[in-house]
Amino acid sequence: MSVDCVFCKIINRELDADIVYEDEKAIAFKDINPAAPVHILVVPRKHIPSLKDLEKSDEALIGHLHTIANEIAKAFKLDNKGYRIVINCGADAGQIVFHLHLHLLGGRPLLQTIAKGRGV
Repeated sequence: MSVDCVFCKIINRELDADIVYEDEKAIAFKDINPAAPVHILVVPRKHIPSLKDLEKSDEALIGHLHTIANEIAKAFKLDNKGYRIVINCGADAGQIVFHLHLHLLGGRPLLQTIAKGRGV
C-alpha cells in the first residue's frame, strides 16, 4: 500500500467509490470522470505502480484482472456489442494514478484510437 495512492485509499475504504466488484485480489469501481457510458476501473489490491513494474510473480494477477473485466463486461451487457480494455503505462500514456489498473470502456461505439485529453 502507498499512503498517498488514491486507489489504495479506496481499497482500504478511506475514500468512497461506486464499487461494482471485489474479491481478495482485486476491486472494480466506476470511474469518476467516465470517458464512455460504462467506464470501470479494475484495480489489484496489491500496490503495483505501473504495468512496467510487474514481476514474474504477478502473471496470475494480471490474468485475474482481465477475467474480472470480462465478467463485468457481461454484467453490464457489453459482451455482445464490444468493449475496450486499456492500461496506461506512464505519464506520457495518460496514466494519472500510479497504481496499476485496467479501464473497461463500453456502452457506445469506441472508434477513436485514443480518447484525446481523457487519460484513457
